[in-house]
Amino acid sequence: MIVGLANSFPADAVERAVPDVASARRLVGAQRTDVGVLLAARRDLLLGAFGNALLPDLDRCEDALLLALARFGVRHGSWGSDFHHYHNENHALEVLDGRLGQLLKHAGTDALDARDWLALSLFAACHDLRQREVLDFSHPIGNNEAASIAETARILELAGFDATRDRRLFLALQLMIAGSTFDARPAPPTAESNSAELAASGGALAPKLPAILDAERPGWREDADIVRAVELAQIASDLDTANVAEPLVWLAESASRLCQEREMRFGRALDSAESAQPCAGFLSTGQERYFFDLHRFCSALGRTTFEPGKRANAQHVRAMAAQIGTARFDTGADALRAFSALALARG
Repeated sequence: MIVGLANSFPADAVERAVPDVASARRLVGAQRTDVGVLLAARRDLLLGAFGNALLPDLDRCEDALLLALARFGVRHGSWGSDFHHYHNENHALEVLDGRLGQLLKHAGTDALDARDWLALSLFAACHDLRQREVLDFSHPIGNNEAASIAETARILELAGFDATRDRRLFLALQLMIAGSTFDARPAPPTAESNSAELAASGGALAPKLPAILDAERPGWREDADIVRAVELAQIASDLDTANVAEPLVWLAESASRLCQEREMRFGRALDSAESAQPCAGFLSTGQERYFFDLHRFCSALGRTTFEPGKRANAQHVRAMAAQIGTARFDTGADALRAFSALALARG
């Protein structure tokens, strides 16, 4: 690991159940025929822009995407037994299709190198692969992200990439996934003494990566591959958090999914009274803090593509937070229904 974490996250039962590209291709083909349509359209776009010289890497990228999507769907998604409402194959596809697609359309294919587009595509499918790792705040990179990085490296190798020949890609995926760590804890009084504290001011880790690398890997700016990986991490972070810029109903839907997943992880039933206050808090002050305090676009491409949508949502997020925050609900499900109704009325 480029920032000092050991590769200590071995293969799990899902990796063994979906061991190779062939099994992944069969699974995704049976479960989601739309994925093939998406990949074919993206292939035509990239080959039209960059030519057939891209074909070997594009083929390997598609294989890796399919393997990551299949494992994600089985591990935490619609095709397995540990369903997460937010972190599942649909989130990977909303980043790969909707948000990356919007960036491609807005910025144009010539805004980035061909293989940078492939790296961002792989980020979409791989960045949330693991969601059940033990929390550990001793290092700025979350354990879920560190485990996802480790599995991503194995996926890349299974798809035919080589860690030496394709060093730039492996480094980019490491730092993009590391940068997707999102810390919603309150900031500490100081953030000066070590790399963990440097990252503890909240929000996405991506914009803090240069300071962390300065502390843990001095001289990194002399390595062009690492410099480019840090730049791509900023774009990847903007793709991951661009729900703030989506139509209000979609923004509310993503917040609702995350709220449901949070309650599941805490073991609270949505139709119980004990979930009422946590859900209302998450959907009111929690969303307001995320939108206005924790979230920042950190790349020029991200800002120009998504900032107008975020500005359009700002007044609605404040108003909805105020309405949910002052209401009283019997259950978490009631709070979720009220939140969705407000978004529909305003959207």
